[in-house]
Parts: sequence; structure tokens; C-alpha cells
Amino acid sequence: MGKTLILNNKQIEQKINRIAYEIYENNHGEKEIIIAGISDNGYIFAKRIADVVTKISPIKTTLIEIKINKENPLAKEIQISLSDKELKNKVIILVDDVLNSGKTLIFGAKPFLISPVKRLTTAVLVDRGHNRFPIKADFVGLSLSTTLQEHITVDLKKGKEAVYLS
Repeated sequence: MGKTLILNNKQIEQKINRIAYEIYENNHGEKEIIIAGISDNGYIFAKRIADVVTKISPIKTTLIEIKINKENPLAKEIQISLSDKELKNKVIILVDDVLNSGKTLIFGAKPFLISPVKRLTTAVLVDRGHNRFPIKADFVGLSLSTTLQEHITVDLKKGKEAVYLS
């Protein structure tokens, strides 16, 4: 079974810009937002969103990385680069590349659920809609109906950005 191109470089760029504008529109009254990307592709995607938000708005944008074992999230502690005190009363946008079952996104939200954050929203490049966990994406680049046997591959290397279905 071959790969089918779903999004090319230009389309991914358009999705990033649209999501960044939506984040700005939804947070225009905030002084600071924290964009938290789940390693690896989620963090790269989050950085690209943060770069656009910084260009288009006066909002201070802090980018952080969430390190999580995606296969077994309970195997070791989820790591973030900010303390509970630094998260207090902040708006958090949790970012990943693909929302499949919701497992990675819901465990990625865990550090923010034990801190007194102001608001927690989520952003993904592709939402497959196979949620098994009670979490949804607030900002979505592309909603794609797939079978459970199909796989989404996201490549965010500069100049080679693409999303494939296989």
C-alpha cells in the first residue's frame, strides 16, 4: 500500500497561519500565552505556530516542550520546562501533530490539570476523529476521516513538509 499526499508544504503553511490567527482571535485580551508542544513533531508544529502568533500579535508567547512516552505515558514522569508557579493563571495551548485516539493529548494535558491555569485549549494539524479519550482539538488544521488501519505520517522538516496517508 502506497502513500497518498494529504497536505503539501504550502497547505501546511496555510494551516499553521490559520491556526495562529484563530489562537490570536481567541486570546486577544491576554498579555501572555504558553504554547506547549508535545515532542517531537508536536513541538515543531507548536514552534511554527508560536512564530506566527509572535509576528501577528502583541501577545507575549512562551514556547515549551512536553516530553512524554507516547506508547506508555505512565512509564515515566511527563516533563515540562516550566514550574507550577510559572503556569499559574496562564492560558495554555497544548499542541500535537495528529489527534488519533486522544491518548497522547490527554496525558500531555496532565501537568496543566494539577496547576491553576487560566484556560487550556488544544491544537492539532490533523484530527482523525478516532477519539477513545474525552479530549478534543479546539484548533484543527484538517479533519480527516480514516479507517483504524490507515496511518497518518507528518513530516515537518523545513522544505520537506508533508502529511501522508498510508
